[in-house]
Amino acid sequence: IASGHMVITLFEPFRAVFYTPFYAAHTLDAYGAEGIDVRLVTSGAEATVTGLIDGSTDVAWGGPMRIQYTYDQQPDCGIVSFCEVVTRDPFFIVGREPRPDFLMPDLMNVRLGAVSEVNTPWLCLQEDLRRAGLDPAQVHRVEGNAMAENDAALRVGDLEAIQIFQPFVEQLVADGAGHIWYAAASRGPTSYTTLSALSETLQAKRDQLGRMTRALYRTQKWLQGADASAIAAAVVEFFPDLRRETLAACIKRYKALGLWGVNPILPRDGFDRLQASGLSGGLYESGSPYDTCVDTSLAREAIEADPPSM
Repeated sequence: IASGHMVITLFEPFRAVFYTPFYAAHTLDAYGAEGIDVRLVTSGAEATVTGLIDGSTDVAWGGPMRIQYTYDQQPDCGIVSFCEVVTRDPFFIVGREPRPDFLMPDLMNVRLGAVSEVNTPWLCLQEDLRRAGLDPAQVHRVEGNAMAENDAALRVGDLEAIQIFQPFVEQLVADGAGHIWYAAASRGPTSYTTLSALSETLQAKRDQLGRMTRALYRTQKWLQGADASAIAAAVVEFFPDLRRETLAACIKRYKALGLWGVNPILPRDGFDRLQASGLSGGLYESGSPYDTCVDTSLAREAIEADPPSM
């Protein structure tokens, strides 16, 4: 049994299939294998940053985009991302009609239901459009609806395309109601979800956060070697309302897209793409440089230690 000083509080922003590695770390007891007790608290996306700053959590997982924004508002916030888990963008463009030869200009003449719950998916997509020489402001973007509402609107024909993540994608495809036009993961590295802590916590609890990073590395190894049905079986308790077959299909597609990193290092190219998206989309003025808000030392130590797969 882990002793009390080894208890770490971990904030989860919301429940999502693309966070599968974090859930697998719990159900496989990767943390126990590394001698720590991690208490998972579902906090809401805002609290993944505010909870670090106000001390209500030791560690949070979430998007570096929110951290960039925080650095713009509070340059001395001291938040450090130390373990990357979701290394690509988990969103898709799903259209009502098949479009196997999809190109970015195709988005300029449809009604597109954009994600309203969080801003990163649109910020990343508008950067894709800019790099294709297109003006994102010219997209007929329907804003303000939840993903479930956009799903319903696509099914009845009120929208021609929607921006959405799993499990909506798999459900639309299975029902013949939607067709994948674009997987945002195919653009390449875009740092999407990391473990983050205050730099002072990283120093004060370096041993525990090192164990946590090793636990996730062990889970990453397991994920690389396991098939989708085994992964779905491991995390199904986190998704009581989802059929296991659907969950496995979601995981299979995400795995094939290389969504989940093979190690905990947050690479500079993924960071740069994310930062550029927030800058061009006007979320923040400057953000913060890679060396200020990323610490790869624990990830490098984990790789060097080479712990066994779960």
